[in-house]
Amino acid sequence: MAASPPADRAAKPAVAVIGAGLMGHGIAQIFAAAGHPVALYDPDAGILASAKERIAAIFTLLGQDSAAMAGIAYHADFNAAVAEADFVFEAGPEKLEVKRKIFHELGARAPRHAILCTNTSAIPIHEIGAELADKSRVVGTHYWNPPHLVPLVEVVQAKGTSAETVAKTIALLKSVGKAPVHVRRDIPGFIGNRLQHALKREAIALVAAGVCDAETLDTVVKEGFGARMAVLGPMEQSDLVGLNLTLDIHKTLIPDLDRTPGPHPFLVEKVGKGELGMATGRGFRAWTPDQANAVRKRLSDFLARSAREIKEKKR
Repeated sequence: MAASPPADRAAKPAVAVIGAGLMGHGIAQIFAAAGHPVALYDPDAGILASAKERIAAIFTLLGQDSAAMAGIAYHADFNAAVAEADFVFEAGPEKLEVKRKIFHELGARAPRHAILCTNTSAIPIHEIGAELADKSRVVGTHYWNPPHLVPLVEVVQAKGTSAETVAKTIALLKSVGKAPVHVRRDIPGFIGNRLQHALKREAIALVAAGVCDAETLDTVVKEGFGARMAVLGPMEQSDLVGLNLTLDIHKTLIPDLDRTPGPHPFLVEKVGKGELGMATGRGFRAWTPDQANAVRKRLSDFLARSAREIKEKKR
């Protein structure tokens, strides 16, 4: 069991974020905006130096008071960053060996009472915290990109994670306006990515089989069932139309769904040819730089608008 925090700890728990890159700077902004003292660490001087500007841009995007940025301290020293933390959010690269090394250091350097959270998209939490003696304070916190705009955080309970750690983590995330959910089993991909990649698996298979092209498939999702998914989950939708209808559809459909073992050869071929997506100008679809930027802006504008609407409803 993790030790208790000092009795004189301020009402707002101190947060350390390990990694100031794609996810880490957004996580730091979330807690700073809510008034928490934040220590942001990155071993890359360039990434750390640019973090302040990137965080300021988030405050502007969300129409929040950037004065809260004064609560963020930027650290090139790991030990100094975690020394006073009540919660540590690891946001390093999605590589098991890197995350495991960070957690090994956290076990030795972070306060004994600190809850140690890992932001991984798919790696089982017990594998990341395998070398820690006290596994009760290790928990998964899977934020979605961009973390400052997407409300959901999957709080993943590993075999050794205590119920107290889960409860405290969920309470903290709710207090800063996130929508945490409790994932009770520590399985690869958790809930969201298993659902997302099950959809991608079938999508890739349909395009590879010549049923449609990639643009058509995207249109079907965006203009069809995707339009209702923000307000109607798959279990709700099944109950809405009736489980008898769902069963009848499954009897016809399930036997015909893709069962390719491992990644689909079409995806493997694309990656082998260097067709990686927007970054290279071609993936499943062809992209000019202007088209790619338009998609990024469309997504950012939509998520920002949704985040502001949620904030207004809570007032």
